[in-house]
Amino acid sequence: MKYALLIYDDEKTWAGMSEAEQGAVFAEHGRLGEALAARNAHVAGEQLGPTATATTVRTSNGESVLTDGPFAELKEHLTGFYLIEADSLDEAVAYAKMLSGTVEVRPCIDH
Repeated sequence: MKYALLIYDDEKTWAGMSEAEQGAVFAEHGRLGEALAARNAHVAGEQLGPTATATTVRTSNGESVLTDGPFAELKEHLTGFYLIEADSLDEAVAYAKMLSGTVEVRPCIDH
């Protein structure tokens, strides 16, 4: 089954980190990437651009409204994701636990 590991972070905190602190975070992602590759579980993944580069599209009754930035006013925003294959939610959660911070684990619906 496919799962999305949705990574949330506070962009201000990230911007305030030293190169060494950022390197430690990248090292976590490297270890996760190695674990996923070893099990042939990596489908896709990307770091997302800053929320200031986002465009939100809201459509209702055939009318669309575009706004700059994210729709939600939150402290933490979606900053990246992994799309993985896992045999169970427990396995997907184990991968998510390899990263510090907030990672939402959500099953993908197979149409």
